[in-house]
Amino acid sequence: MKHSLTRRSVLVGSAATALGLPSLSLAQDDYPNRLIRLVVPVAPGAATDNLARLIAEQLRVKAGKPVIVENRAGGASGNVGAEHVFRSPPDGYTFMFSAAGPIALNKLVMAKMPYEPSEFTHISLAALIPNVLLVRSDSPYKSVRDLIAAAKANPGKLNYGSGGAGTTTHITSELLKTLSGTDIVHVPYKASAAAVTAQLQGQTDFQFSELSSTYQHVKSGALRALAVGSETRAPLLPDVPTLSETIPGFASTVWYGVVAPPKTPPAIVAKVSGWVSEIMKQPEMVARLQAINIVPIGSNPAEMGRFVQAELDRWGSVVRAAKISVE
Repeated sequence: MKHSLTRRSVLVGSAATALGLPSLSLAQDDYPNRLIRLVVPVAPGAATDNLARLIAEQLRVKAGKPVIVENRAGGASGNVGAEHVFRSPPDGYTFMFSAAGPIALNKLVMAKMPYEPSEFTHISLAALIPNVLLVRSDSPYKSVRDLIAAAKANPGKLNYGSGGAGTTTHITSELLKTLSGTDIVHVPYKASAAAVTAQLQGQTDFQFSELSSTYQHVKSGALRALAVGSETRAPLLPDVPTLSETIPGFASTVWYGVVAPPKTPPAIVAKVSGWVSEIMKQPEMVARLQAINIVPIGSNPAEMGRFVQAELDRWGSVVRAAKISVE
C-alpha cells in the first residue's frame, strides 16, 4: 500500500506539473516539509512588521518548521513586496502579512497596479486596529461636534494631516468630510509618523491615526482623542466615544491579513488558515495585543473575503467622491 500511494502521488504531481498547476502532492500530509516565508511589504520595525513577527513565532510551533519574516519594502504603498508574493509559486511556502493597501485598497487609488489584488488567495483576517481622531491637547475642539461646527463655520480654513495620499488616514478624513458636509484642506506627509510629529508641533488641526501607534501621546496628554473608528469603544480609552455615536454608520479601522499567491491548493489554505486563527485566539496572544490596542481576529478564508469586499465597497465610494488618485 505504501508503494502504491507513493507512486500515485508522483503520477499526480507529474500530471499537475505538465498542466502548469501546483502539485497536489503538496497538499497532502507531508506539508510543510521545509522553511516557510512570511513576506512583509514594509521595512523592519514598522507596526506591520512587529505584528508579523509575533505571528511567525507561533506559526513555527504550529508548522513544526522554520518560519522566517522577509521584509520586501520599497515602491508604492507596499506593492513591491506584494507583487513578489503574487508571482511566487503557489506551493504553500510563501505568504504575505500586510495591512489593507497591498491586499486590496491600493487598487482603489492607483491607476496602474503591477498585480491584481483580487486574485490573492485569502488565508485569514488577522487583526484590527481602530483609527482614532486626534487633536492637540490645547485645541479648542473637545468633541467631534465641536470640530464639525468649526469646519462648517470656516469652509476651507481647517486642515488635517495624513500619512500620504491614498492612505487609510487620508480616505478616512475624506469620509468625515463627506458625511459631515464640510470643506477641510488635506496636508499629506511622507509617512504616518511624520504626520503625528507635525500635529504635535501644531501644524495641523486634526488627523486620524492608528490608536496603537499614537496611544502614548494620548496617555501623556500631548494629544486629545475625540473619537475612535471602531464599532465599540476601545478598552484602553473607555471614556472616548466611537465616531458612530456622533455620525451613525461611521467606521474606520486599520486591518491586517495573511494572503497567499493565486491558486494556492485548498488543503494548504485550510491548514494555514486554521493555524493563524488558533494563534490569534490564544489567550496570551489576545492579552498581549489588547494591551497595545490591537484587536485579534483570526478568520477563515471565506470570512476574510467577505470583509475585504465590504471594505472595497465602503472606501471605493469615498475614493470616487473625493477623486483620490495616486500615480
